[in-house]
Amino acid sequence: MSDLFDDPIAGQNTPEFTVSELSGAVKRTIEGEFSYVRVKAEVGRVMHARSGHLYFDLKDDRSVLACTTWKGQVSGLSVVPEEGMEVVVSGKMTTFGNQSKYQLNAVEVTVAGVGALMAMLEKRKKALAAEGLFDEDRKKKLPYLPEIIGVVTSPSGAVIRDILHRLRDRFPRKVLVWPVAVQGQACSGDVANAINGFNKMTPGGALPRPDLIIVARGGGSIEDLWGFNEEVVARATAASDIPIISAVGHETDTTLIDFVSDQRAPTPTAAAELAVPVRRELMAWVDEQGARLTRGLNDALTRREQRLRDVARALPKPETLLQTSRQRLDVMDHRLPNALMSTTDRKRLKLQDKSGPLRPGILMAKLQQSQRDLAARDQRLAPALSRIVERRNDRLDQWANRMRPQLVTDRMTRFDGQIKDVAGRLKRPMDQTLSDLSNRLMSLDRLRETLGYRETIKRGYAVVRGDGNVITDTKTAKKATNIEVEFADGRIALGSTEPAKSLSKKPNPKPPAAPKPDQGSLF
Repeated sequence: MSDLFDDPIAGQNTPEFTVSELSGAVKRTIEGEFSYVRVKAEVGRVMHARSGHLYFDLKDDRSVLACTTWKGQVSGLSVVPEEGMEVVVSGKMTTFGNQSKYQLNAVEVTVAGVGALMAMLEKRKKALAAEGLFDEDRKKKLPYLPEIIGVVTSPSGAVIRDILHRLRDRFPRKVLVWPVAVQGQACSGDVANAINGFNKMTPGGALPRPDLIIVARGGGSIEDLWGFNEEVVARATAASDIPIISAVGHETDTTLIDFVSDQRAPTPTAAAELAVPVRRELMAWVDEQGARLTRGLNDALTRREQRLRDVARALPKPETLLQTSRQRLDVMDHRLPNALMSTTDRKRLKLQDKSGPLRPGILMAKLQQSQRDLAARDQRLAPALSRIVERRNDRLDQWANRMRPQLVTDRMTRFDGQIKDVAGRLKRPMDQTLSDLSNRLMSLDRLRETLGYRETIKRGYAVVRGDGNVITDTKTAKKATNIEVEFADGRIALGSTEPAKSLSKKPNPKPPAAPKPDQGSLF
């Protein structure tokens, strides 16, 4: 091979490849030799592209392998790789010619061992706890007796039967079951969609919104329960407006949803016990409270009745209370006739004292005095009215002197002079304007005469008419019965020996319609 490169003539026999041909040959070689491989390594850089594709690196202490999962393959991954996770990746080796690199098309990702899963779980737990999703103050109180309970679980497992059986024994309630996959790749998405779906229901609608949600699953390994450790489930549980009880696995199993939910139950049966009280115990408690209320009411009535008797013994009898009032009434009744008589006598004497001064003579004297006063006022009234009339007449004369005709005439004369002055000043510009308009009209008339067809006739041309209309072609001339030619000094009919009719004899001849530039016969 070294000789080949040393000898330039021998190197000319080596076949030439284009870049695309060489890239395609490398691609076929790699995909043929490594059609399907499984790689165990640590996840390095992870990038989720806007297009939906997933790019990440697998690394060990010496090398790095680029991995690509296309958009349609991402949903099929059982575990989404995260940086620092130890995983086993299965896929097909391929190349990327644009960058001259090889890569692994990853179609399956699994965690390498339980230890890696627990490490990833602890990492998620710390991140969610830092966001406050585990805080007790954000958790909601469970309703004491919910009307409708929503259950998120598998419809075919023993969990739903245990929950329904326990609810029926304790306190029957309406149950809405949202069937989901409780393990595998679809588990986390189904559980999150079920929680969000229950929250989107309308309270009191055709399918009413639950007052409480139970997320339940039976026991299993950490891989089986891993769907309830996904971040999407934890965030859907934290965002729920409906209180949630988590009952995933056995009492020793712990998942992320247990930390985010409002209440954790060790088993699905225990979740049903937390959801509703025991109806018999509640009815017994109600009966006991009713009996206590009845006993308390009877005791209170008995005590108040005894107290009323004790207070009644200290009160006097009704007859004793009325004796004094009856005696006072009898005394008043006995004294009333004498009191009426004495009062009438006193009023009569007082009336006589008042009517004594009211004799006819006194009344006549007062009437005469009033008449004399009225006559005196009448005598003073006439001179006063006369003086008022004189003052009013004087004021009227003063106003009449101010309104003399001479004053009005003088004012009209002054205004007439002003009007004449203004009219004189307006006449000069008006005359000037009329003169300018007249001159302009005369100029336009001269221009009209200059541009008219008569000026053209004076230069040696003529206008031919047939039956009174202007003739512009021979066809019209042949049809006309009377043909007349107009010259500058008059008109003459063809075939006639009469002199031309003068056009100047007519005071205001009406000019014919001017012919168009491309029509008419001019001689």
